[in-house]
Amino acid sequence: MHTYTSRVNQNHIIINILFVTWFESPLLLTPVLNESPMPSLASDVATLQAYLSPPRSQSLTHSRFLRAPFRQHSTHLSKSANLDEAVVTLSSLSSPEPYTDALHACISAKSLHHGQKIHSLILSNPKLRRDPKLLTKLITLFSVCRRLDLARKLFHDAKDSTFLTEEVWAAMAIAFSRNGSPREALAAYVDMLCSFVAPPGDFSISVALKVCAEVKDLRFGRGVHAQIVKRRRKVDQVVENALLRLYMERGSLEDARKVFDGMSERNIVTWNSLVSVLSKKVRVHEMFNLFRKMQEERIGFSWATLTTILPACSRVAALLTGKEIHAQVVKSSERPDVPLLNSLMDMYGKCGEVVYARSIFDEMLNKDLTSWNIMLNSYAINGDIEEEIKLFDTMIESGVAPDGITFVALLSGCSDTGFTEYGLSLFERMKGEFRVSPALEHYACLVDILGRAGRIQEAVKVIESMPFKPSGSVWGSLLNSCRLHGNVSVGEIAAKELFVLESLNPGNYVMVSNLYADAKMWDKVDKIREVMKQRGIKKEAGCSWVQVKDKIQIFVAGGGYEFRSSDEYKKLWLELQEAIERLGYAPDTRVVLHDVDEATKVNWVCGHSERLATSYSLIHTGEGVPIRVTKNLRVCGDCHAWMKIVSQVTGRVIILRDTKRFHHFADGLCSCKDYW
Repeated sequence: MHTYTSRVNQNHIIINILFVTWFESPLLLTPVLNESPMPSLASDVATLQAYLSPPRSQSLTHSRFLRAPFRQHSTHLSKSANLDEAVVTLSSLSSPEPYTDALHACISAKSLHHGQKIHSLILSNPKLRRDPKLLTKLITLFSVCRRLDLARKLFHDAKDSTFLTEEVWAAMAIAFSRNGSPREALAAYVDMLCSFVAPPGDFSISVALKVCAEVKDLRFGRGVHAQIVKRRRKVDQVVENALLRLYMERGSLEDARKVFDGMSERNIVTWNSLVSVLSKKVRVHEMFNLFRKMQEERIGFSWATLTTILPACSRVAALLTGKEIHAQVVKSSERPDVPLLNSLMDMYGKCGEVVYARSIFDEMLNKDLTSWNIMLNSYAINGDIEEEIKLFDTMIESGVAPDGITFVALLSGCSDTGFTEYGLSLFERMKGEFRVSPALEHYACLVDILGRAGRIQEAVKVIESMPFKPSGSVWGSLLNSCRLHGNVSVGEIAAKELFVLESLNPGNYVMVSNLYADAKMWDKVDKIREVMKQRGIKKEAGCSWVQVKDKIQIFVAGGGYEFRSSDEYKKLWLELQEAIERLGYAPDTRVVLHDVDEATKVNWVCGHSERLATSYSLIHTGEGVPIRVTKNLRVCGDCHAWMKIVSQVTGRVIILRDTKRFHHFADGLCSCKDYW
């Protein structure tokens, strides 16, 4: 029989041909999806054992084991001395069951030495040599011991097709997959299909689906799914989970949802898997509806479920959804674990509710380093550097040793609030007092601290003397500082480096274009835009969103025509304009970095997404309710001024989160103190 190594290309051809005969048919091109995640590769042995384990009642007749079945000793066989005893005992036995148990112990202990001794005993017995279960165990043993060559040889030497049962083929496929040859695993699956008339069983199908997910081959996976449909027989939950995992990992979310909805049985792991993928895709509304459905079906939830949901709430600042999750924690009779409380604290911090975050932190009976770091970062992004410094001092007094993440939170907080001297001293303390080696992120913060304070040349010296090659974040910090302070010459140096390191990042081109526009160097602005056009780089559109009740409303700069044409918007806009103009507000069109007439500039400024989102919230939320807006870019200077004065005339608190930090507007003031 040819080796698989020499047949990989041939099997690729076979796989494609067999799609016609085995997989594709008019019925199967659009299979009825009625299938959910499979265990990791580390659990393949346990999964295989679940399918193939011999009867628990089997016992040995040898006098040393007459007191109990051999299987009851299997937990003790993983020790080398016990395996030595087992090998000696097996030499006088001819029944396959004790050999199966002994090999299972070798697999658990990854003992190749003892397994090879048992293999020799099996080879000396014609009856045992033809036992498929023993062959399956031996292939699995060689596989977990990373001896694919031995597993392959053993498999190929078994030329009798009656000897090669489906379980043996599946074990060989797992061996290929576990040892870095997933394509050969699929080739083995196809060869198995050619060798059997009957449709494949559940275990073989689950192995194939798992390998498809590993090699990201959705087409092959759909073919396996078609086989499931052709069988017209219910598959077990392992197969359904494997199919669900395949569709989720390949981003075919709609198919995954159809599989999930069609599953006859769903356990907590199945539900958590779909919740997880919806969380990663930040589909908060669907994710929370699924969570509610779990409650309706009395599935319950694990802390892992909630820990999966909360990061999505954090990313889109969905505070109302996060509070509902918190309510579930409060109502539960179980004590929440530290990871869940950390996730809750992080959610509140990233939704601008730092007081809630601190309340959770203070009530935690046990805190890990992550707990301290999350609370420090919550203060940093919300601009409360004084409280952050106090908490850091408390942390040190409590004997908790800070790490690199701790200092990123502290240094970034100093950068955002203008605590320049404290930030510089903290950087030195990090190296000396706390013996934390600065990484690129720390140097980027240091450059930002100096640059934003106008100390551009000192920032340049830091870049020249740092022990690393400057990253995009370092040069980006310098370029942004040059934009803030109008230093075109140094900004051009930073931009040149960024165009090499991050040639496709539109933010870099926009930043240097803004630098030139501030300096009224319109010819260079046009040149940058032409370069962007040639390279196919498009500026990211300004986008803001708000959560009103259980819906997230999204607004794009210059868009929202239906909303802007509504009577309620026009009425609000007119009332606001009259009120803010009486207080002396006029649009600052300098933020429009285009060479266009003044009227066009005013129109563009008034159409910024954060203004539309704020206006929508003023209309659709009750009086006195804080307005929470999240934006995908930095807020512009005029919108910042507009929100300050709107907070004053409406008496509403406006909380804006942009890509850098939070701005808390109240009574005409901002928490950033206009240092941003």
